[in-house]
Amino acid sequence: QVQLVESGGGLVQPGGSLRLSCAASGSIFSIYAMGWYRQAPGKQRELVASISSISNTKYVDSVKGRFTISRDNAKNTVYLQMNSLKPEDTAVYYCNVVTIHGANYWGQGTQVTVSS
Repeated sequence: QVQLVESGGGLVQPGGSLRLSCAASGSIFSIYAMGWYRQAPGKQRELVASISSISNTKYVDSVKGRFTISRDNAKNTVYLQMNSLKPEDTAVYYCNVVTIHGANYWGQGTQVTVSS
């Protein structure tokens, strides 16, 4: 089992920045990939960014050049630095972990609202 605790969401004006953090505990030795998903009202959950155990990263096209995912293996934490935020980035952001056994674990979600 892996437990995930997220932090860092909030309200920000367009063009602003936020950094999300997700700390993992439990069976952390089994973690392979870590990532962030988001779900806006009335829309499906989508993958925003992911990072593998060897730090290969992937991003959805809409955030490329604005968001950066990183992980600190010593702290078992994954981060999502979000710059140049737009109103369309408003969503609940969920941390996700995939283990070497193929199991998925989710954080509780953190609200990000981009509005003037």
